[in-house]
Amino acid sequence: MAPTRTAPMSTTSSYSSSQHGTTTHSSSESGSAGGNRPWLNVLARQQPLATGIDAARLDNVWAWNVGLTILHAVQGVAIMALGTGFRIPITAAFPDGPPGSALPAPGKQFNVDVGVMVGVFLLLAALDHGLTASVFRGRYEKDLALGINRFRWIEYAISATIMISLISLYTGMTQFVTQLGVIGCNVSMIMFGHLQEKMNPPSRTETTYTPFIFGCFAGIIPWIGLWFQIIGSSTVPGFVYGIIISEFILFFSFGVNQLLQYLGVGWWASYGFGEKVYLVLSLVAKSVLAWQIYGGSLSDDE
Repeated sequence: MAPTRTAPMSTTSSYSSSQHGTTTHSSSESGSAGGNRPWLNVLARQQPLATGIDAARLDNVWAWNVGLTILHAVQGVAIMALGTGFRIPITAAFPDGPPGSALPAPGKQFNVDVGVMVGVFLLLAALDHGLTASVFRGRYEKDLALGINRFRWIEYAISATIMISLISLYTGMTQFVTQLGVIGCNVSMIMFGHLQEKMNPPSRTETTYTPFIFGCFAGIIPWIGLWFQIIGSSTVPGFVYGIIISEFILFFSFGVNQLLQYLGVGWWASYGFGEKVYLVLSLVAKSVLAWQIYGGSLSDDE
């Protein structure tokens, strides 16, 4: 059975300091909490809201999303403009004998333009932040108040999967079927992260970590393959070591952030704080990978 923790509900008229991301509001203080968002006041009277989510925090998160839209977009355009057209072939080997027969040498199926794919994951992040700061701002803010961010998980399922796919290509995992496994594991990890939020609303009486545990299992599998390739290789460029080590730390920092949110450790007792950490981690992980790849493979000096 997956571990659970009781999430006590506040019985006072102030914001709860619950260690599990829940809070209740009395009608007397809903006005100050909602500020220029009447819907937040109404929602607070109907059900518990995630901790650390009020009008001031939502205004601050909006400003961050605007800034991150610009930063990701500028980097994405720059990488695409400055890249040298470096490509990595995707290969496949098909059996031509009975089971157990040696496979022929893998043949090229198609090429992956690395610069384009780097630009795509940066521009996808820019699109996500831009939409949540504009046309989907209302839905995004209501989701945050309810302790969930569907937009984050949709974007991660695409952008983070492109990232781990590129990282694996740099370790020699170029076979098409191998890439399918990497992609499937990573998307599963992201969806389990989404399910962790779905199964733990602010109104819960206990916290389940089952989706989190399953997500960790799915997420670690591609990295086992990456490290296996690196350790078994006789020659690995220095920048590839840099990519593997830095992105391994950054990728699993997202999981640590979510775990700290649900454990309610320190500042992470506020769901709003955890959301800000997600924003920072996303920018850092994408920027670090983009410019390490550029320096190692895409610049004219390479």
